[in-house]
Amino acid sequence: MERGFPPAEFQDRVARAQKWMQAAHLDALLLTTEPDVRYFTGFLTQFWESPSRPWFLVLPASGMPIAVIPSIGAELMGQTWIEDIRTWRAPDVTDDGVSLLTDTLNGLNAKRIGTPMGMESHLRMPLADWARVQVGLNGKVVDDAGITARLRAVKSDREVAKISQACAIAGRAFARVPEIAGAGVPLSQVLRDFQRLCLEEGADWVPYLAGGAAKGGYGDVISPASDTPLTDGDVLMLDTGLVWDGYFCDFDRNFSVGPISMHSETAHARLIDAVNAGADIVRAGTTAAEVFHAMDKIVTGGAGGSDAGRLGHGLGMQLTEGLSLIPEDHTVLEAGMVITLEPGIETGQGKMLVHEEDILITDGAPQFLSPRAGPHMVQL
Repeated sequence: MERGFPPAEFQDRVARAQKWMQAAHLDALLLTTEPDVRYFTGFLTQFWESPSRPWFLVLPASGMPIAVIPSIGAELMGQTWIEDIRTWRAPDVTDDGVSLLTDTLNGLNAKRIGTPMGMESHLRMPLADWARVQVGLNGKVVDDAGITARLRAVKSDREVAKISQACAIAGRAFARVPEIAGAGVPLSQVLRDFQRLCLEEGADWVPYLAGGAAKGGYGDVISPASDTPLTDGDVLMLDTGLVWDGYFCDFDRNFSVGPISMHSETAHARLIDAVNAGADIVRAGTTAAEVFHAMDKIVTGGAGGSDAGRLGHGLGMQLTEGLSLIPEDHTVLEAGMVITLEPGIETGQGKMLVHEEDILITDGAPQFLSPRAGPHMVQL
């Protein structure tokens, strides 16, 4: 599969953004986070892991985006479709891009500058510098009216293909878990080896990997792996968010170490029933809350969920993005959205099982992007 996107993909994103900017009376968008900058530019690098330097993208109400970035990124940004690249030598303890960004926005005569302010948004620059930027502007900074999040929520066919590729890679790695896991193997070793399998199967990197293992279920799905060896009767869960060409998958699988107990088998089958119930109703026009209730009816009898909070979320350039499958989220699903179905079920005091799949929303039945699991756990 071809990496990256043709310029037409970015031109379409910019055109749609500028149409919505006009409706919201915005003269420019200011973007500072990795996925937002990458969405409009194609600028893909792990260098964002370094917090030393801020990066800015300015999208005018008309015309092409303007990259305002540290000079160390000029070569890579120059390989994208962006032509207007303005740089400073960073880090600069006295003026780390502040004057260059301010001059860029003022040069556009931007009176209303939108920046993302909704859930999951953040400002990736020092607050002191942000205060200096606002003082120096001739205009004012306002909410971007959700434009950036709305654009990113609905994926193009090319984006869906990249998420599908990430899912296929993870699926192949999950199929190889019997090679690396079994009674006597420490959970920490399983996670290290599973990352290796993901890379061998084609992942670019594995930013997220969680796991748990205990008899009858695990206590949570976010703890670091311990060195405790797996034992017969354990349920092993692995949950991965690997990346291929800048796009995530996010799904898990449960495995039985040795023969599975009837209790665990029944609980796992109910999770699959819950996924099926969500899949039966999810399509364009359904709300996130409706999908939550369809699954919650199976796993809690309609009690309204558990302390985990949600039964799925949006997926794409980030491991979790956009909507949440919770009773209060009434986002109307659209064809092209990619979400996870992630029901969980309590299996005893302080124990649970969780199952997750990745799906594409369509006008009809959803398309499973992750290899769809059946009701029976794989025995190790």
